[in-house]
Amino acid sequence: MEYRALGRTGLKVSKICLGTMTWGEQNTEAEGHEQMDYALDQGINFFDTAELYSIPPKAETQGSTERIIGTWFKARNNRDKVILASKVVGRTPMDWFRNGRPAELSKEDMTYALEQSLKRLHTDYIDLYQLHWPDRPMPWGSNPTHYKQAEFESDIVNSFQEVLETLNGFVKAGKVRHIGLSNESAWGTMKFLHESEARGLPRMASIQNAYNLLNRTYEVALAEVSYREQIGLLAYSPLAQGYLTGKYRNGARPAGARTTLFNRGQRYEKPGSAEAIDAYWKLAQDVGMDLTTIALAFVNDRPFVTSNIIGATKMDQLKHDIASAHVKLSQDVIDRIDAIHQVHMNPAP
Repeated sequence: MEYRALGRTGLKVSKICLGTMTWGEQNTEAEGHEQMDYALDQGINFFDTAELYSIPPKAETQGSTERIIGTWFKARNNRDKVILASKVVGRTPMDWFRNGRPAELSKEDMTYALEQSLKRLHTDYIDLYQLHWPDRPMPWGSNPTHYKQAEFESDIVNSFQEVLETLNGFVKAGKVRHIGLSNESAWGTMKFLHESEARGLPRMASIQNAYNLLNRTYEVALAEVSYREQIGLLAYSPLAQGYLTGKYRNGARPAGARTTLFNRGQRYEKPGSAEAIDAYWKLAQDVGMDLTTIALAFVNDRPFVTSNIIGATKMDQLKHDIASAHVKLSQDVIDRIDAIHQVHMNPAP
């Protein structure tokens, strides 16, 4: 397994990160433990979770993924073998995170969230504590793809210092080692970096954003930020929620698959997505590889990617995905991927 620098933290993380969001919904505790055992044995030292998980988000299962990781740490007594990342939710109308009221990135809410995560995880520290999404309105995921100012904009844009000061308190207390972003823009990233430098506060180490063959928008502005500021991408959804395996082609809905169960694949069902998937599917057939491997290997070796967050509900999927760490795409395949991208550019941002 290859290991890469996590920003300027001095930590080295595996280029494959184990994603965990299905544990507690599609996966049982025993299955989560089995996945962690296998991943650690394969050299993966980086796990990612969140207070939000499992997915889809709902009150009944909130925090279940962290609890499964926590019971594994307790049973295996191996907390020191894992670089653990978790996340705190940003402003949201979901009211089950903060005792019946909407959450936000206030000092009170962040402190409560961290304490609850530490309890569930059976640990006294988190290696990388990330802001799951900004408190300000942001065009990401299934949200509109254009910027829209909100009524509460004024109190958000001025909150960067407050958020960093809160995180600084966590670091000084030894409860968090390093901090990171998720679903963030180039402007937001640079704003955090500026505030950190100007005020001597902790520096963001990474950005966890979606990145895959259907959504290469990270390359437009954030890739340069990653390069110049040493704040690498933790790429989530490298298989576009399974759409880049080809299993949903031509309207197929396999039993037990996420979109079949939860109907949450709208991000990858936008106009042009099916045509792009078909083009990449044909490329995979032409070069004698499976599309899953091509999609993962492409993300693995982008120069701005620190780690590729893979997730699986079955062990055979997990083994296949981890094996992509040892696949190197030829320049011809990469050129053909870029040619398809020129025709079918970012249909699912």
